Amino acid sequence: MGCHKWIDLKTRVEGIHGMYLTNKLIDNRVKTFITYDKGQTWALLPAPTTDVLGNNLHCVLPFCSLHLHLEMSENPYTSGRISSKDSVPGIVIATGNIGTELSSTNLGMFITSDAANTWRQIFEEEHSVWFLDNGGALLAVLHSNTPLRHLWISLDEGKKWTRHSFSLAPLYVDGVMMEPEAENHIITFFGHFSHRSEWQLIKIDYKGIFSRRCMDGDYQTWHLHNKAEPCVMGEKQVYMKRRPGNRCMLTQDYSRIYSSEPCPCRSYDFECDYGFDRQSDGKCSPAFWFNPNTTTKSCSTSQSFLNSTGYRKVLSNNCKEGGRSVFSPRRQACQPSPPRGLRLSTSQGELAAPAGTNVTFLVRLDQGDSQKTHIQLHFGDGIKITYSNLSRTSDGIKHVYSATGIYRVTALAENSQGSDSSTLFLHITSPVERVHLSAPMVVSRQREVNLTAVVWPSHSRTLTFFWWFDNSSEPRITLEGTVSHTFQSEGTSKVTVQLSSGGVVIQDSKRITVKELFKSLLLSFSPALDDHNPDIGEWRADVGRVVRRALAQASGFPADRLLVSLYPGLPTVGELFILPDTHTQSEHKKSTQEALERVSDTFINVLNQGLIQFELKPEVRIIVYMTQQTLAPHVDPGSIHSGPALLMLLSVVSVGLAAFFIYKFKRKIPWIHVQAEDSQEKDPEVISTVGQNDSMSKVKLSEFPSQKDLLEKELEIRSRGRCEAPLI
Repeated sequence: MGCHKWIDLKTRVEGIHGMYLTNKLIDNRVKTFITYDKGQTWALLPAPTTDVLGNNLHCVLPFCSLHLHLEMSENPYTSGRISSKDSVPGIVIATGNIGTELSSTNLGMFITSDAANTWRQIFEEEHSVWFLDNGGALLAVLHSNTPLRHLWISLDEGKKWTRHSFSLAPLYVDGVMMEPEAENHIITFFGHFSHRSEWQLIKIDYKGIFSRRCMDGDYQTWHLHNKAEPCVMGEKQVYMKRRPGNRCMLTQDYSRIYSSEPCPCRSYDFECDYGFDRQSDGKCSPAFWFNPNTTTKSCSTSQSFLNSTGYRKVLSNNCKEGGRSVFSPRRQACQPSPPRGLRLSTSQGELAAPAGTNVTFLVRLDQGDSQKTHIQLHFGDGIKITYSNLSRTSDGIKHVYSATGIYRVTALAENSQGSDSSTLFLHITSPVERVHLSAPMVVSRQREVNLTAVVWPSHSRTLTFFWWFDNSSEPRITLEGTVSHTFQSEGTSKVTVQLSSGGVVIQDSKRITVKELFKSLLLSFSPALDDHNPDIGEWRADVGRVVRRALAQASGFPADRLLVSLYPGLPTVGELFILPDTHTQSEHKKSTQEALERVSDTFINVLNQGLIQFELKPEVRIIVYMTQQTLAPHVDPGSIHSGPALLMLLSVVSVGLAAFFIYKFKRKIPWIHVQAEDSQEKDPEVISTVGQNDSMSKVKLSEFPSQKDLLEKELEIRSRGRCEAPLI
């Protein structure tokens, strides 16, 4: 089998419906082909029997044929290498050659007057050719690099040419302007006499070559045919044209088509329908992948449908079938069939949607009895709906998801013949409002610490976290909101977490102090502070500065070596960090640790005495307490900052202290609410208490100071007064 390839687009022949010329590559040779039925069949062009001088040409199909250059002119002032016109159907003029393939040598000009059934050679050299007098006359000018004085005009479709001089001096012809359908019969040559001369315009009135206007007797008819086949595009067509040689002018309104009669349809009046291929015998047969018995998706048991026979009439073909239609689609009763090809999608084709918005689902069925098919749609959130007719879902099915998550949406189609289903997964999201980086204010050098990104609102969705440490060139990327990190050197380190969700990126940053040695104390506050806690970072920072100033004033310790951090959430808790002197830490580690112990004891005494207070607002005073002491680096600070563990620890200690004061002093502390249970069967040294999170804890009384010690301490506090600091 040789290689077949179209190398030119089809060139339409003006005036004849369905007639095209094209060049095709066959076995590495370019040949020109023609079709009369819009590409259903193609044939080589027959060569002229004689050359322009009348010598016989021995060119026999299919070994030798006529080949044409099919380039159309893009310049309106020059003619292309092929020309045809609606007003002169059947006449085609082109540049080409005779032989086994298309060539750029031995070119000549060829013309056909009977729609390419026969051809004649009119020039041995390439010319530009235009149609004059509504297509009744031809004008030819030689393609030449030298100036010209003559043109050629033919009144008999190129059989005879007369030479006319259009200029006294030779002219380099650059183009020709004309109005072919105008009554003035004026053509204008433009060019120049030399390469340095100005533009020259030469107007020619060719009306003088005609003696009169054409009358009825000046016309003749000709039958359009394809190699003696009279039916072209399904009809017999008879055209009218001027008798060759008559020197009369054509009128603009004369009819070119004399008569038209439809022909009986044949297979080549049809192209193969979808799913069918043309066979070597000309018939259209089903392709290997196509089942012609498949009914259309709109078919139901109470309807009929047009079932294709494999043929589809060529556009503009006017043939007519007889009483027994062989090629046209046949009406066929629908047969019940099970649903097949059920498709479920969203109206926008997206698989994600914001919570609280309408999501429109589309259900499509390729095959099945649509009117007898029940459609059931499960939205994945516990809600389902059922439709008794698929057509009721044509506008889409709307549903609103109130909660975020990934939902499995399933459509089920059922009828008496069977069922089919389709599933998609829909991701319901909610925009992220803010992110908070939860990290300790001070950490130990070369000890792993946990960093947490808290996201609002907190619900399940796909998030990506980017963690940046100091001036790192690349972030650490996680899908979880926690990461562990070890700081290698002392100083201040900046940590930034960036959160990416749905094309939105937000971030939060913290500066963390890294020390070899430090002390930390957990702080708690009067419950009145919880009532005024807005749980925002700016408020926590302000309270931390007030507490730090109060502690520095009470102890005389430098404020720049104290850091106070309040943690998000309720109850309000904080942490005091005591930093060593940076000048002596590395050289005298033991003495530095002892100094931190002494400072820590001082702050414990101050806090235990309730001397640290500040005024939150008029008549609202807040007392700061010491909750628990931690030691660094012997205790991993990272464990202290775990949110649930920290809250549980605070609850246990706070409830224990409350139980002690209630049962030992029988005093009512207004800001601590404790529910106690007494039981004669329990250990008298153990009191059961209920904290704010309703979790049960046990505290032994022997672990607390004696009543006498506490009374003496209280008297000492009253005599010494209190250290207070206002809230700014």
